Amino acid sequence: MSFSRDVKNELAAVISKARHCQLAELAAIISHEVRVQCSEGETKLCFRSDNEVTQKKYFTLLAKTTTINSNGLELSQQDAKEVLTTVKMWKETGDIPKLTLDVVDGLLLQQTCCKRAFIRGAFLASGSISDPNKGYHFEIVCHTPQQARQLQEVMATFDVDAKVVERKKHYVVYLKEGAQIVDMLNVMGAHVALMNLENVRILKEMRNSVNRKVNCETANISKTVNAAVRQVEDIQYIMNTKGLSALPDNLQEIAQVRLEHPDVPLKDLGTLLTPPIGKSGVNHRLRRISEIADKLRV
Repeated sequence: MSFSRDVKNELAAVISKARHCQLAELAAIISHEVRVQCSEGETKLCFRSDNEVTQKKYFTLLAKTTTINSNGLELSQQDAKEVLTTVKMWKETGDIPKLTLDVVDGLLLQQTCCKRAFIRGAFLASGSISDPNKGYHFEIVCHTPQQARQLQEVMATFDVDAKVVERKKHYVVYLKEGAQIVDMLNVMGAHVALMNLENVRILKEMRNSVNRKVNCETANISKTVNAAVRQVEDIQYIMNTKGLSALPDNLQEIAQVRLEHPDVPLKDLGTLLTPPIGKSGVNHRLRRISEIADKLRV
């Protein structure tokens, strides 16, 4: 089962106790997944999604907020009018009703709890979330730019900076930052999914931290080895051209010790001298040897 499916299963089980929140969630689902069909002077509502989880939540909310108790995916005009009037999407304007399904009436979204329910309904209807083991991506597909803008603005009230992109004549509201996706799961009430995602994020951060340290240590080791190789090459060049006896006694001593211990760090190399010297002293002598070798190469 996919992570997105797990999230939807969890959200489908979240039933708000307050009727105003139930209406906000139902309105979001209708806005995204219900199509109005007008034929022979009759207006019907057709539920488009074949997602059983979303269907079940839709019927549950219908039963709790209206007098309709039906599991049919198509509602007659009488039932459609009741549902749309309840969620403030049906307005009488003469003989022809005015339907506004692309956006939800702001009166249903005045309270914070209702905004949470609204986002939950929108995600259940047309949202998805990627497997956090593979990447971070949360999105809700909208039919119109007005619908996308409303969802983006409601999400912004929870300090979540969602983006909108047009894709195949639809408008996608999306998040790509793990922290913001965690916040959105919390807003919607998917607390189990939130914990699972956080566990994945922690493991990823730990792996990245270990990898950074390993890479840093590897780089330092590589730098030390390369420096030691150059030092040995300089000493051997002086030995083959001028002879180590031409060097001052202190440089002869460090040159001989470096040749005998090519893989020893500078700090440890200094302890092998008589008398012992520190890392900076060793580095200074080897740098002088390098300068002498460079002059001989000219």
